Amino acid sequence: MRSNWFVFRILASSLLLAGALSQAATVTGTVTNQTTGKAAVGDSVILIEPMSGMSEVGHTSTNEQGRYTLNLPGSNPYLIRVTHQGAEYFIPAPQGGGTGDISVYDVAAKVSAVSIAEHVTGIESDNGQLRVVERYEMHNASSPPTTQWSNRSFEVILPNDAVVGDASGQRPGTGSLPTSIKLDPDGPKGHYSFDFPIQPDEGGKGTLFQVQYDLPYSSGKYSFHSLVTLPAATVWVVLPKSITFNGGSGSGFESSPQDPSVQTFLARDVAPGQTVEFSVSGTGSFAREEQNDNGAQTAGAPGNQPGGGLGVPINTPDPLSKYKWWILGGLALLLAAAAGFLLRRPAMAGAVLPAAVATPSGVAASRPPQMYSAPAAPAAGNATMLNVIKEELFALESERIAGTLSSSEYAEQKKALETVLKRALKKSS
Repeated sequence: MRSNWFVFRILASSLLLAGALSQAATVTGTVTNQTTGKAAVGDSVILIEPMSGMSEVGHTSTNEQGRYTLNLPGSNPYLIRVTHQGAEYFIPAPQGGGTGDISVYDVAAKVSAVSIAEHVTGIESDNGQLRVVERYEMHNASSPPTTQWSNRSFEVILPNDAVVGDASGQRPGTGSLPTSIKLDPDGPKGHYSFDFPIQPDEGGKGTLFQVQYDLPYSSGKYSFHSLVTLPAATVWVVLPKSITFNGGSGSGFESSPQDPSVQTFLARDVAPGQTVEFSVSGTGSFAREEQNDNGAQTAGAPGNQPGGGLGVPINTPDPLSKYKWWILGGLALLLAAAAGFLLRRPAMAGAVLPAAVATPSGVAASRPPQMYSAPAAPAAGNATMLNVIKEELFALESERIAGTLSSSEYAEQKKALETVLKRALKKSS
């Protein structure tokens, strides 16, 4: 009898151990320094759990082959952060374990091959003010590839009377989401700097910066004297039809219609330090996208609510297309009652999301504007949802740390995301 009981205990222990091992998951990957083409040796690799306040739940370093291994302590979503020469690089940890290779780059305070590919300024009026969004697509064509990063990675010069609101930065690469940034004053009035890495272009996409600000407009006229700090291939100004645009002397602006619902003006090859002058007069707002009772989108009349517009932007699936759909969203933060405006690229797939956008949790959230791709195929839906929620949780925590989100907003949005995450995990299992 004792023998049988002993055998039973051994079998039970074996089954429990097998069950525990089946639940254990690891992520193994290689960190490669793309500047040198060699393994990144000795870089810190941290496993982060967004759902617990971005707590660090795993630590390791890359070995002489640039390899690392991390154990996933549970089924929650995790992020992997690698720090190389002070700059941080993130990937979502593969759900359930797997391979997580990461590319990093050497860092320099200034990289000569960094320029502005597109600078888009969108302007509309709102209750005696101008609401302005400036969006920059950076181009880093450095060879060997090098990240430009310092506390003055990218300097912008805004009007002296600008009241700065939201600012965000977005790394290149598929699946990257914007991160809320506190824009730091830098020197003379109106000068600000983004403390955010400008990584080498990836997949035809560069780093994106965006800043929103308000200007006094009681007189119904305003003159802009914009100064670019880096070479800019194209400078766009986007306006509602009802606002009049006048290019300054020598500004080089020309009308360049892209969409019948807005006005677009273009200047090319603007040199660093060159002043771009123009003035606007009159009032008007961008048209809104609304949803009817059936959930279909309908074109709404221009509204007067703050932060209104064409909604948050969609993904540009073909970055090499000759013509560009320029979608500039975000007179408010992503997934809130965001505003935006749109320069279109012909023959491009995708749909503009409405201004009042629901997050995966079904509630409005306060996030920097981001690019959205077309819906994933049903077979990949759960995995896509999990990755989106991971990134949303990371963005939420970064906003809390930066102080751009109130405690009540943080608690409400995190609770909603956690609810959806649990449902998604349940479906995936």
